[in-house]
Amino acid sequence: MIESFENFLTIINEYWQPFLFWDGTAFSGLAVTLWILTLSVVIGFLLALPLSVLRVSKNRLFSGPIWLFTWVFRGTPLYIQLLLIYSGVVGLELVRETPVLFAFFISGYNCVVLALVLNTLAYTIEIFAGYIKAMPHGELDAARAYGMSRWKMYTRIILPSALRRALPAYSNEVILMLHATSLAFTATVPDILKVARDANAATYLTFASYGTAALLYMAISFVLVWAFRRLERRALAFLG
Repeated sequence: MIESFENFLTIINEYWQPFLFWDGTAFSGLAVTLWILTLSVVIGFLLALPLSVLRVSKNRLFSGPIWLFTWVFRGTPLYIQLLLIYSGVVGLELVRETPVLFAFFISGYNCVVLALVLNTLAYTIEIFAGYIKAMPHGELDAARAYGMSRWKMYTRIILPSALRRALPAYSNEVILMLHATSLAFTATVPDILKVARDANAATYLTFASYGTAALLYMAISFVLVWAFRRLERRALAFLG
């Protein structure tokens, strides 16, 4: 037990800068992880808003392709999606012969963010679409009684109400995306797990190296859960 504690102290003493702070040469694993998470979640959220509306459309020309997209990305492992985007797409002749595409897909950062955005987008669309479908008919009838157009109904009634009710489910998706960022090391992105792997390779203190990474992920998760719970209490107070 004492030896394990001393191993943790060794890792923290030697690698606290790569884990937590900028060390003068590169951003820390924590900063990279939070940046990837924030970028992926924000882009996925913004894209999911209009696509979730189209997902519940009765017109199959709109809802069909979106259903297929969500079915594919929810039905395949994120790890395989990342490998296909990072290692597979760059090998396509069209991508190799197009400088802009080649420059984009040769970057590990770009591929990781793209994979995470597409994955969280698929799940977020289904979350939001489910709550849009579950809208109380009384609220819709009241909006029609006021003579609201379809656009106003969605922007003033349906989407605000659906997003409030979707907060508990969406908070789980954000936590899962935080955990999914640990796959970034496969694209040579220096996130928290990449720092832990480097620490393990240099010290052979496997438990302490990966245990430190686990504690960091756990701390971030607790902060996110706390923030979402406070937001839920405010946004869902009307249900009390």
